[in-house]
This record gives sequence, C-alpha cells and structure tokens, in this order.
Amino acid sequence: MKTINIKIFSCSVLLVLSGVSITSCKKFLDNEPRNSVTDAVQWKDESSANTFLNDIYGQLNNLNNTPDPLDSFTDDNDGGPYWKSWRWKQGIIGPSVEDGTPQNNDGDAGSYQDWGSVYVRIRRCNTFIQKINENAANFSESYRKKRIDEARFLRAFFYTYLWMHVGGVPVITEPLDRNTNDPSQLYRSRNTFEETFSFIDSELESIVSNKNLEVKYNGGNADAGRATLGAALALKGWIELFAASPAFNTSSPPMGGDPNKFYSFGNVKADLYAKAAATNKKFLTEFGSYSLYPDLTTFWTEGTEYNTEVIWDRQAVGNTGGSVGSDYILFGGPVYILGQYFTWGNYCPTQELVDAFRMENGLPITDPRSGYDPQHPYLKREKRFYDFIVYDGAPYKQNWMTTTDTVYTRIDKVHPSKNEIDFGSSDVSNTAYYFKKRLNPDRRPAGGRVDGVNYVYFRLAEVLLNYAEAENEANGPTPEVYTALNKIRQRSNLPAIETAYGGQSLSQLQMRELIRNERRVELCFENKRYYDLIRWRIAEDVLTKDRHGMKISNTSPADNRGAWKYEIVPLNHPHVFTAKMYLNPIPQSVIDQNPNIKQNPNY
Repeated sequence: MKTINIKIFSCSVLLVLSGVSITSCKKFLDNEPRNSVTDAVQWKDESSANTFLNDIYGQLNNLNNTPDPLDSFTDDNDGGPYWKSWRWKQGIIGPSVEDGTPQNNDGDAGSYQDWGSVYVRIRRCNTFIQKINENAANFSESYRKKRIDEARFLRAFFYTYLWMHVGGVPVITEPLDRNTNDPSQLYRSRNTFEETFSFIDSELESIVSNKNLEVKYNGGNADAGRATLGAALALKGWIELFAASPAFNTSSPPMGGDPNKFYSFGNVKADLYAKAAATNKKFLTEFGSYSLYPDLTTFWTEGTEYNTEVIWDRQAVGNTGGSVGSDYILFGGPVYILGQYFTWGNYCPTQELVDAFRMENGLPITDPRSGYDPQHPYLKREKRFYDFIVYDGAPYKQNWMTTTDTVYTRIDKVHPSKNEIDFGSSDVSNTAYYFKKRLNPDRRPAGGRVDGVNYVYFRLAEVLLNYAEAENEANGPTPEVYTALNKIRQRSNLPAIETAYGGQSLSQLQMRELIRNERRVELCFENKRYYDLIRWRIAEDVLTKDRHGMKISNTSPADNRGAWKYEIVPLNHPHVFTAKMYLNPIPQSVIDQNPNIKQNPNY
C-alpha cells in the first residue's frame, strides 16, 4: 500500500503567466480541489506551490501503460501487427506519420518523446522556477532550494528523452509569452547535439553539487517519489554514456552529413567514456544507501517499492484509473492461465533474447563447454532465465493463483494447449515464449488499470552496467569492470567471470561483447535495449534481420510416442531499418509552426 504524500494529478493544465487554470482535473491523494487558481493563491505558500509541482510529477510517463512498449521496436519482443511498432519495422516513418512520433502509442505511456508534450512539461518546470523566485518571500530558503532543484531535475529528465530521440533541440529555460516576447525569442532554432547534452549534464552536475535533495527515499518516506541526488547522478551517468557511444561521438554519424551538428558532436571526443566512468563510479562509491536487491522475482511488487536498488521511478496506485493506475499485467504474460483467457500476450520474447541467457555455469550457449543441448534447450540455464521467461513446460504460479499451472506452447495434437504457438494474429505467442518479469504477482490480470506497481526508470544494476561499459571503453577490462559485472552475475547464481572462463583474461573486445550481453539479459523488458541498439550503432545490422521463435512438435504427432523436436523458425515479420531511423523526425506540425526548426536528415 502506498504511504507517499506526493499529490499527482491526472489532469490537463493550461499555464499562462497571469495565472494557472486547472480543468477536467481528478485529484489524487490529499490535494484540495481547486477549479480556478490565481497567481496570488498559487504562490502564496509552500502547500499551494507544491500543488503546481506535484502536477508536473504527474506528467511523468507511466511506461507500464502501453501494449506496445519500446522493446517492441527491438529484436527482443514480438509485438502484434496492429501496433505502431509494426509499421515502424516496415520502415514507415516520417514527419507526418503518427505526427512524427512513432513510439507514441498511448498518451500517458509514450509522449516522453513527443515534441509538443515534452515542451509543455518543460514550460511548467520553467514557470515553477520563475514563480518560486519571484515570490521568494513566501517560502523558506530550504524549501526554495529543494523544490527548485526538483524542478530542474524534472526539466533535465524531460529534455533527455527528447534529445535521445531527435538530437539537438531548442534549450529554453524561461516561460515564453506571445504577449511580451518578440518572434526571435519565440521561434528558437535547434541547439546542437552537444549544446543540448551540455545543458542537461551541467544542470544535473549542479543539482548533485548543491546537495539540496536527499540521496534516496525509502518506502514510507513522505517525499518518496520526488527527485533525489541518486536520480540526478544516475541520469547524468547515463546521458554521458549515451553521448560517448559510437552513433553520436563521431565526425560521421550514421544518419549522414551533419553540418549543423544537430545529431552528433561532429568529431570524436576521446574523454567522454572516462567522464561517464567517473560519474557512474561516483554513484557507486559515494551513495552507499543503494545496494542490489537480492531477488528480482519480488522486485516489482507494491510491497517492495523503493527497495535498496530503486533509484528513480514513476508512481502508480492500483484501482484508480486514468494515468495513475497501471494495466501492465493485462498486456503481458501467458494468454491463458489455468485454461482461462487473462492477457493480451503482447510481450513475447524472441528466440534471439532467449539465446542470450547464459547456462548455469556462466557460459553462453554457443560455447562448447557450456553443456547446452539444442534438443533440451531449457535445462541448466541461468536463474534469470527461469525468473523472466515462460517457456514450453514452464511452471507458472503467481500469488493470486490458487494452484500452479504448466504452460505449454508446443504443437500437441494429443493434448492441445490454448497457449500453443500461433503463427496467425491471435493474442497467443508467435515465438512460443511469454515473459513474467515485472508482472505484479499479487494482482490478478483484469480490465482497467488495477495494478499499482511503480514504473522504475533507473535501478542500481544499470549503474553497475553503465560503469562497466564506460570503464572498459576508457581503460580496457580493468579489475573494477570484472567486479561490477560479477555483482550482477552473482545475484543470478552465476559464477564469477574469472571462474566461468577458466581464468582467461578477456580482451577489451571480448569484454565489450560480454557487457552488451549482460545488459540485454539483466535489463530485458525494461525499455533499455532500443537505446543500446541506437547508441552502439548496430541497429542497421540487428534490426534488418528477421527474428525467430521456437516450434516444438512430436515426430509422431498422432500419439506423441516419438521425440519432441525443437526447431528455430523465422517469424517472417517486418525487419526494415534505414539510416535515418537512428533518430525520429521532427514532427511536421512543429516545422509548420516554427520555420527556424530544421528537419533531421532524409525525412
């Protein structure tokens, strides 16, 4: 049960400099209803100002609330043909297609990369900062410092996702007004990729240095859900790693020529990996209140929110509807449970993702020493495989279930299963796999947003992976790289890298591949792989190949007296990726409104 006091509105707010009008607003938790709020009332005291800031928190995207997550735009998940990811994977993308935002499937889940939605949120942050400073006499100094740094973090967070999807954007730090600003102030040009990155990075550096925020909040803290120093430093370490990566830290970006440097640095900055490594190391060495949570099977529950590993999340409250609740458990997991239809089956791991999981001895299935048997592919796999993946013959038991089910995805003519692999267009998996990671074990899937598990943006495991990657790229596979990775592997009961590889010293290239695989497995279905494929500059190779599933059938189908045969089969689904798709287009509506905004290449 939630014990937080952040008051999040599911409402639309029209911000004007003369005041704030709140319409069609459904309150959440303990806010007082306000139908019309003037400046004098809005900024008269800390409680009233909190109402405004809390509404900004309410605009954080609940990425649980979409049947078409960012993972559907990768090689890890097989989504349905009726979602935007299916069109995108056909190469159907442009400034007027889906208004230039191909990943924006559901409003409260996908608008983190929608130009108009992001700038509305940025304007709210700018307004809050301006009004707090203008009315400073109404607030204590500690309140002003703390809340302004929260708003600065939120603004940096909003800028980050737009920057990752489109490149350099106009950096605006004050609320604009058509009545007082001239056209040169209103119609801003795009800042460069580097200028946008430097603004976000410097803002986060300042927030961390100010130390006005807490390092971490735990469950039960009144301010749990607000920005923290941990969130600021984790975001800083991530954007530095993103910027240092091959797609952008280059003089020849994959999108083509970049004379305005909107989507690359325009040269190679050799110190960026070292900078990212130092930032992530600072988190690991100075923020001791974070530690790896011991069991990922209970990580995503309402009772374990704000556990030792959670750094930054978006709150949800079950059975509340709107953008506050979550319907994540409706979209994924086995379609049929104990013979009854429960979920849409939208989150179905591909064979490529399944093959990325190690064997229990820590070796990849391609290693002859691993013990992998293609005709018994689900035996002796690592713990994360059993924690995350529902495979043919897997036991399936959630806390809300009265008994354990066994999920069969094989083609069985004698004992047919409703979850049998489907090569058509029904909800049943096309890959023969389902997932169970991040499914709330305590909530029964049902229509409506009944789930209350928070969406976790950052957790400590990602910081460890970010550090390992940046340190390996900057200095090679130092002992610190091994240490960071081994902490994650050991939670999955995997032997240390040194043990698994028999004391072999890995080269930088070998370690790079190991780190990339660890990221894929550890962070699967957390909407991370899309950004990795983009920043590593491998999307044009990975996403132009068909994905696969597992067809399991008996050699004697009439009576099942033969052997069960495992065949990896192509999905025959769209797999187009062209160079321009490394970035989204600028929406045509934005360019129509502001002729100073230049389009991304080949759109």
